[in-house]
Amino acid sequence: MPRLPGHSLLLHHILSPGKKSFLPDAPQEVLVRSPVILHLKEIFYQLILDTGIANEKDWGINLLNEHVNESGTNEDGSAWYRESGEDLGDNGYRCRWTRMGGRSHDGSSEWKETWWEKSDWSGYKELGVEKSGRNAEGDSWWETWNEVLYQDEWSNLARIERSAQKQAKSGTENAGWYEKWWEKYDAKGWTEKGAHKYGRLNEQSWWEKWGEHYDGRGSVLKWTDKWAETELGTKWGDKWEEKFFAGIGSRQGETWHVSPSGERWWRTWGEEHFGNGKVHKYGKSTTGESWDIVVDEETCYEAEPHYGWADVVGDSTQLLSIQPRERPPGVFPNLDFGSIPSPPLEDSPDSPSQ
Repeated sequence: MPRLPGHSLLLHHILSPGKKSFLPDAPQEVLVRSPVILHLKEIFYQLILDTGIANEKDWGINLLNEHVNESGTNEDGSAWYRESGEDLGDNGYRCRWTRMGGRSHDGSSEWKETWWEKSDWSGYKELGVEKSGRNAEGDSWWETWNEVLYQDEWSNLARIERSAQKQAKSGTENAGWYEKWWEKYDAKGWTEKGAHKYGRLNEQSWWEKWGEHYDGRGSVLKWTDKWAETELGTKWGDKWEEKFFAGIGSRQGETWHVSPSGERWWRTWGEEHFGNGKVHKYGKSTTGESWDIVVDEETCYEAEPHYGWADVVGDSTQLLSIQPRERPPGVFPNLDFGSIPSPPLEDSPDSPSQ
């Protein structure tokens, strides 16, 4: 029967230093003056390599057809339970769910997991998972994932959206991390993706936000903003943005840091792409460097997402196969679709002033 799984693996991201960082380096002035930043990058920025939102097949959601309510005790004294059911509501709403969990013999460790699928007569379908747990050391973790299919209120196009949140907290240190990811797709190629992340290890904290938007007609916007700080007063950050359509567009960015004494350094840069093989490049920094030139250079950018509508449909077979309740003759669905709201920003602090 079910036993306590090794979910503490997630906390390995927090508690295991020494993994290689793949982020661009901060300005050399920061690294020389503030070695703690190196430690910060090594501990936390490895998390950016996480895939973010897994496909439904990676979750192994297997809802039971029959109602179950069972529990037991293993030979080592640990306990487990499993239950399933179905909730019904207006407009053909149905939610099938399965819950399971367990705890160690002394109650110091426990885990919970819930699977669900939802549907109604408007064509709305949803598949989701929520997991949580804690161990004897006080480490705790929580994550949730879901994907939905619905008809957009304004365009009447089918949309598929995925979202995921993850967080973990150390029981022995002032350490933890939080992530929120989302992806949105429609049948004409409109795509939006983004993530917000936050982490802390004792006196060191970091934040990261990024987004991508494709309008399905060749226009693309991408941006990222990340920054970090220590309780000693050292801060550094980096951000950039690019906008393109039909070979014409721009890129711009900024890198900055602030020392504990308040000394500030920054460098800004930009590019204007004219669509004729000419690129205007410009920039400056607090050290006095500057440049403003026009060069012959090919313009390269992604006008379409590398993973789009056809891909997400192909990877959402379980979502698409959800069967709604049978609709009685003469009963029509309420088509008040109600657009799915964008995920709210996390409650971590905003970007520090420079």
